[in-house]
Amino acid sequence: RAIAMKRLSRRSSDLDYLSLQDQKICGHIETYTYGYYGQVDYQFDQKALIDLIGHPLVFWDDNPNIPIEVVAGEPQLQVKKKSGKKLVLKLEPGISDDSKVMAIKESLTRLKIIEVTPEHRRIATILGKQNRLEVPIAAQEQVLNAINAVAGLVTVHSDIGGGMDNVESLPAHSLPHIHLLPLEGGLRIALLTRPFGDSGPYFQPGKGGETVITEIDGKRYQTARNLSEEKQQSKAVIKACPTLVLQDSHGGEWYLEEPENCLELLLELQELGDQARVEWPEGEKMRVSHPAGFGQFNLNIKRQRDWFAAEGELRIDDNLVVGLQQLMELLENSPGRFIPLADGQFIALTNEFRQRLEELKAYSEKQGDGRRFHPLAALALEDMLDETENLKADRHWKEHLKRIKEMKDLDPQLPSTLQADLRDYQLEGFQWLARLAHWGVGACLADDMGLGKTLQALALILTKAAAGPTLIVAPTSVCPNWISEANRFAPTLNPFQFGRGDRAATLDNLQPFDLVVCTYGLLQQEDVAELLAKVQWQVVVLDEAQAIKNMATKRSQAAMTLQAEFKLLTTGTPIENHLGELWNLFRFLNPGLLGSLESFNQRFANPIERDHNKSARQQLKNLIQPFLLRRTKNQVLTELPARTEILIQVELSQEEMAFYEALRRQAIAKLEDSEAQAGAKHLQVLAEIMRLRRACCNPSLILPDTPIKSSKLE
Repeated sequence: RAIAMKRLSRRSSDLDYLSLQDQKICGHIETYTYGYYGQVDYQFDQKALIDLIGHPLVFWDDNPNIPIEVVAGEPQLQVKKKSGKKLVLKLEPGISDDSKVMAIKESLTRLKIIEVTPEHRRIATILGKQNRLEVPIAAQEQVLNAINAVAGLVTVHSDIGGGMDNVESLPAHSLPHIHLLPLEGGLRIALLTRPFGDSGPYFQPGKGGETVITEIDGKRYQTARNLSEEKQQSKAVIKACPTLVLQDSHGGEWYLEEPENCLELLLELQELGDQARVEWPEGEKMRVSHPAGFGQFNLNIKRQRDWFAAEGELRIDDNLVVGLQQLMELLENSPGRFIPLADGQFIALTNEFRQRLEELKAYSEKQGDGRRFHPLAALALEDMLDETENLKADRHWKEHLKRIKEMKDLDPQLPSTLQADLRDYQLEGFQWLARLAHWGVGACLADDMGLGKTLQALALILTKAAAGPTLIVAPTSVCPNWISEANRFAPTLNPFQFGRGDRAATLDNLQPFDLVVCTYGLLQQEDVAELLAKVQWQVVVLDEAQAIKNMATKRSQAAMTLQAEFKLLTTGTPIENHLGELWNLFRFLNPGLLGSLESFNQRFANPIERDHNKSARQQLKNLIQPFLLRRTKNQVLTELPARTEILIQVELSQEEMAFYEALRRQAIAKLEDSEAQAGAKHLQVLAEIMRLRRACCNPSLILPDTPIKSSKLE
């Protein structure tokens, strides 16, 4: 904690928590004055560093949670060959005239304190101003004698050997030491070597002299380093860690900012085994399990009312088992493949397994200690369930899979009573509809306008017509087209417009092959909606289904009450404004598949629309794809005729009829009064006819300021 230097310097009685070593360090506080008025300030003198040696609570300023080791050290005398002709003697760190104490960062958590003695100064004086001396190679014998003379005062690095007779020699260790230091959510990494094994100083691999003489626990030791082997082993370690290869190194140190990169490195380091020694600061360690995948995953599926429940666990080892729901909760806060557990431990999921778990999470919801999912989500989960090696399921699940397989293997044939030749893509559309109808689930046919959605729907209706009536709900302008297309392509059907006469009696007397065509305007009337909801239809088709996109409208609410063996939506625009419209369409088709609106927004709509999440977009696509078929004109261009004609019958309003009749009488009067010759009169007749045709298109083409509206334009 922060404390005033003035209080420390006095070592007052209230500072009873200071240890003897603390008090000794505080004895090095000195005062100095500055400024015009002689202000007094306090500072530690250099020798305070010496009393820090061995203190258990010293920390880096930028990482105050991790203690560092403060050890006594000595200068290094390096003796290196230069070009085979000279020897270079150098003292590091360099000693200046005013040097008393020096602090050298030896590793990420180790600080070496050097107290400069008179002997060190004499060596520096002999070597010269830059603490460096070059001598001829012929003077090697004298240099060896000099090394022997100073080996008890400094750490010696020598390319020419040397040392004292009474110094114990130890075999050199070339094993790389990897130091890891947590820093601001990332990791600082240093690659070092420690020639004396588990004690003694650290060096950069392959750098320094071959012969090293140093003091360990008050005793002198020497060893002969294998510099080339140190380099070779260090390069092998870096090569085995792709995360380090991709990062820039600064003097044998790396800094990884991203937690995901840190965890990838830890996994790579674990794979090194005996190739290196990984060292953490005291009390700090992160552990990553080996990759966890489908081999360690157990899943149990059983029916739960109208849903399927999934329970399971990920078994890392005999002592570590993570339940399915716990695994899903851990995924929430883990954007990558590493899942954090307690005590700095992480599970490393394989990328594929992580992706499959995300899919299960997206297609299911929490249920006790497990999850539950809609039966129709089985198609989206098919890949994951196939890859799960330890899967147990009840008979209901197996029967469900059997029905799905039957649906996929079904080869539907066109009804013999269909009076049309379907194009290839239309035949595929019919077969797709027939398979889903056989399975008993709803479908959305979302082909572009003009690709024959009505014809494909009629082909499907014919396969079900013998079992009961069909209901078509369509915009008013489209209803006549349904009746004319049914008469043309499906003559065995009995199409009629609903709404005229006794509606209840009409519905009570429905027969197989009846095709009831109803407008959306009529559907949303409360009494009509109740009547239609009582009928068990074989097929219900909502044409231009975007009409029910808004869940709050009466027509949407009325549509949700309709009952049918097979529900079909036809629309060229399943989404016009936002994904909530798609949710409402599927609420009609296959209730529950997309969950509640709140759940849908949380899992799909918000991540896709707000965050542009590609993964959520793909998950939603996979979930609805089995039940939505969309082909564009560009996709089926080769099968389309040069032109497609769509005839829409439009009746003129009463105002337009009156306006037209007035123009007609006016035209007759003009022609009767005309004195033009036969040829000119013929052109006059054509002009009046053209004028009448323009009036049918829009009265404003004749009278620009007329208040009469155009039915065709509407």
